[in-house]
Amino acid sequence: MKKTISVPDMMCENCVRRISTALTAAGLKYAVSLDQKTVSVEGEDSAVQTALAELEDLGFTPSVK
Repeated sequence: MKKTISVPDMMCENCVRRISTALTAAGLKYAVSLDQKTVSVEGEDSAVQTALAELEDLGFTPSVK
């Protein structure tokens, strides 16, 4: 299953790097799009919940589309 998470406050390449570092460390399969301000996560609902928690810990305000 693939879910898309909206991250409206992702503004720059530094944000992308911070997100990528955190999601990689969490062992998630993901893709980040700065242009669309989204993170696509593959896996079960627990993977999406982990991604949401990681994004919130980084100070972003994510929501599942």
